[in-house]
Amino acid sequence: MKKIIELFDWRPELEDVPNIDSIGEDFILLDKPIIKSTFEHPFKVDMTAAIICIEGEIKGKMDLKPYHAKKSSMIVTLPDQILEYQYISPDFSGLFIVMSKRFLDSLNIEERFSWFVAVRDNPCIELDPEELEAMQMYYRMMQRAISIKDHPNRLEIAKNLTRAFFYGAGYFFHNINEDREKSKHEMLVDSFVKLVQTNFKRHRGLDFYADKLCITPKYMSTVIKQTSGKTAGDWIDDYILLEAKALLKSTNMTIQQISDELNFPSQSFFGKYFKRLTGVSPKEYRKDVS
Repeated sequence: MKKIIELFDWRPELEDVPNIDSIGEDFILLDKPIIKSTFEHPFKVDMTAAIICIEGEIKGKMDLKPYHAKKSSMIVTLPDQILEYQYISPDFSGLFIVMSKRFLDSLNIEERFSWFVAVRDNPCIELDPEELEAMQMYYRMMQRAISIKDHPNRLEIAKNLTRAFFYGAGYFFHNINEDREKSKHEMLVDSFVKLVQTNFKRHRGLDFYADKLCITPKYMSTVIKQTSGKTAGDWIDDYILLEAKALLKSTNMTIQQISDELNFPSQSFFGKYFKRLTGVSPKEYRKDVS
């Protein structure tokens, strides 16, 4: 019988873990593996996690691609990936950094999606002594920062430290990708994503991007989906949605102005689009997000 892939609710696993360093459910630091009930079946999660392997080893699969992390390496998992933990050695010791989608969206990192592409290609990388020390230093700095629960700038400190983590870790993953020759399909995905980054505000149709790449929309869609795990339309939607969320949260622009900025035909059309993808209206999102 075929297994059903479900979205794993990891939160109950933390209920009995003492002294967790966290900012609600948006950012969590753990210094040992605690999610054990998922090892026997594939599962999905709704967060990004970085695991810094200090000792021992861990094996598994991400979207059916095997990985094997040993001492002095780092694994990064992304939201909605299908994960399988197959083996964790008895002497395994690692630092876990867990970040929600909402927390990552609030960082407004321009190269976030390029970073995600690099991570999908190489979710597990080896760290040299200096790189390992840098990752551990980030973890300890973050641990100290969020442990002071009454600090008025606690959240902003966490955000700035995490931006530094993304840019630092992104360099490691980028170098791994540069060291190997990319396939024709991978290069096409890279070209497509770069086009989306610069044109998503004005062009949402696949024909525009296919024309720029000198291929048919059908071929482009097939390659993008098979290579990146996301449809071409999803890539475009992700960029539009991230920009919309940033404008709603970080500016005093009216919803009509944001709709115009993103080149929607009307505020009503923008509102329906935003609610279809997020489940809430732009007004509700602006009100609820701190």
